[in-house]
Amino acid sequence: MKVLNDAHEQEYGEKPAVTSKSPCRFHLLGEHSWFFKNKTISMAVNLPVYVAVSKRQDSSLKFYFHQLNERKHANLTSSKYKKEDRWANAIKSVVYGYISGGFDLGGVNFTVYSEILPSAGFGVTTAIKAATLLALKQLFSLNITEVQMLQVIERGNKLFLQKENHIADNFSALFAKKDNLIITDHQTNSWDYVPFPFEGKKIFLVDAKVPRVTVWQEDTLFEPQNALLLGDLRERKANIYGGWRYINNITDINEELSEVSEETRRRLLCMIREHGDVLDVVDSIQKIDFFKFARSINHSHESMRDFYDLSCPEIDWILKRVSELEPNLEMVTNPISCGRITGKGFGRCLYVVIRDSDEEKFKAKLSEFEKIFGYKTSCYEVTPSDGASIVRD
Repeated sequence: MKVLNDAHEQEYGEKPAVTSKSPCRFHLLGEHSWFFKNKTISMAVNLPVYVAVSKRQDSSLKFYFHQLNERKHANLTSSKYKKEDRWANAIKSVVYGYISGGFDLGGVNFTVYSEILPSAGFGVTTAIKAATLLALKQLFSLNITEVQMLQVIERGNKLFLQKENHIADNFSALFAKKDNLIITDHQTNSWDYVPFPFEGKKIFLVDAKVPRVTVWQEDTLFEPQNALLLGDLRERKANIYGGWRYINNITDINEELSEVSEETRRRLLCMIREHGDVLDVVDSIQKIDFFKFARSINHSHESMRDFYDLSCPEIDWILKRVSELEPNLEMVTNPISCGRITGKGFGRCLYVVIRDSDEEKFKAKLSEFEKIFGYKTSCYEVTPSDGASIVRD
């Protein structure tokens, strides 16, 4: 906080009036299935992004990102999206979301402080939005409900940034709860919590630094007819989380998906498998069954790799080494560790859940990875964190 306060004062000549923070996050499962109204399981983590603000006497908006040593600027009444403004567009989108919703703002000085840069893919941009949202709410004493806060971000995403409004990102940044995972139900636009109950485990979030290479356009899957096909394969079940699942008769599934191309069929099948993995993870947590949890996470990665064409050899190599931390014949049914690619992009990030005692072995494997592939990884030990909040001195 001292570094942040000093940086803001050095940049603008005054201490910040309000400082807020919001967590980075990763999605354990389901980040690609939002269009089909499935579920996403996410974890907000103890890697905070801070936004400090102070009022200006004019209508200018000034932005400073401490770690990047970058400065941007805009005007309250004529702020526009500019590609070259990159991270600052996230702040401008929230300002737009407020103003377009009828809220009165004035000129503001912003300072962003984040040890994790937006390029990592850990939800930094969403964290900037959530922290900005709370900071402006406090700075201008705005009377705003949770629903209205979500609407501010949605207007900023859809109307200012011209991009999809991923509610799982927003829920994680704003409403996460310490020691819990957060489940987004895209059918009901709601969130729920499940505890992360496994003792003797460590969670590592890894930026493998592998350049993202888009091998196919994901938007081509998001067609109304594909959503209708999957909708026909749902069945209601009162005794499972969320009250429904996809049918598990592969003959009926293949018959329903026979009218689409083979590539589309595989990717829709991945969405079906992914929803099943989400339900299994919830069940495993409720029963405190790590073996089932790990099988579901590993199964999800296999689906993303083999059916969704999402992974890459470098990430597969790391996850293979994780499975070899204690190789034995029981690994398939009783795995002691698990991991999966994560992020909406193609490649670069992954997470693993391993035993406390395997930390040094895992980090040795990352060192080996760097020698083989030439990418220097960043590895963060993380725990489930609270959502956005105002920072009190």
